[in-house]
Amino acid sequence: MFVIVSKEGIDFMPRYHSDTLIINLMEIPHQVISLVPSMTETLIEFGLSERLVGVTDYCPSMLDAVVEPARLGGTKSPDIDRILDLQPDLVIANQEENSREAVEALEAAGIVVWLTFPKTVDDAIEDLWVTARIFHQERRLAPKIETLQRSLEWTRLAHGEQPHQRYFCPIWVGENPDWWMTFNQKTYAHDILACCGGVNTFAQRERRYPLEADLGLRPAIEVNEEDTRYPHVTPDEVAAAKPDIIFLPSEPYAFNKDDVQKISEMLVDTPAVIANKIHFIDGRLIAWHGIHIAEAITTLPRYFQ
Repeated sequence: MFVIVSKEGIDFMPRYHSDTLIINLMEIPHQVISLVPSMTETLIEFGLSERLVGVTDYCPSMLDAVVEPARLGGTKSPDIDRILDLQPDLVIANQEENSREAVEALEAAGIVVWLTFPKTVDDAIEDLWVTARIFHQERRLAPKIETLQRSLEWTRLAHGEQPHQRYFCPIWVGENPDWWMTFNQKTYAHDILACCGGVNTFAQRERRYPLEADLGLRPAIEVNEEDTRYPHVTPDEVAAAKPDIIFLPSEPYAFNKDDVQKISEMLVDTPAVIANKIHFIDGRLIAWHGIHIAEAITTLPRYFQ
């Protein structure tokens, strides 16, 4: 059985979904560890939770599980020794959520790691098909995945011709704040919001290095391997972009009411603040790929109507 697992070597710089290595899994995996909360959710929804022997502290619970999988720490710092003790025949990881050191340690110990890295919704759908193939469940799961694909296409068509609204969505914040981190068009978050009718005000903005250069305080240095998909933008940049909507997600940074007050004061002349369109949203809608796409395409379009 041949399964798409990862690019040759552990390269944690941006790569396209097609840059893959074909790895031969001789048997269907029965001892699976998921270090990706959204993939854990997918396995549960697919009826494969009995294969999970370990998950992260941030993965959803399996209320109907006879034996709850071991909790193995955070996504960035899983307990490698405990993972090895569980003797998994497959570990599901993610290039953005998990650390390079953890993945390299597992591969060095001879563990097969499926390193996911969807940067578009279509990439995430393909990962669902790969999941079905890994567990020899294509026939059973095909109706569920195909229904999700059709729903996605309907969502794209429904919102393709309506006037799109421009949004700003920070995912981390500096002190004061003197900057916000956001995402550009090469990310899953951008693509899921685009499918639902949103226009990213910083779609074309690439991160510059070092941080001072990203904030426009000094010239940038040339980089070859650094991730440029998550720029730091200043309040002046956001004000100039004039977003119609501002989203404040619950993860990876948990924005609160104090942030709304600060944003309202700093971006007082933007259409979003004038129209009182600053919305808290569940961060999983833009960060969790896998089966969570279904909830995202049901919920997110409402903000753009």
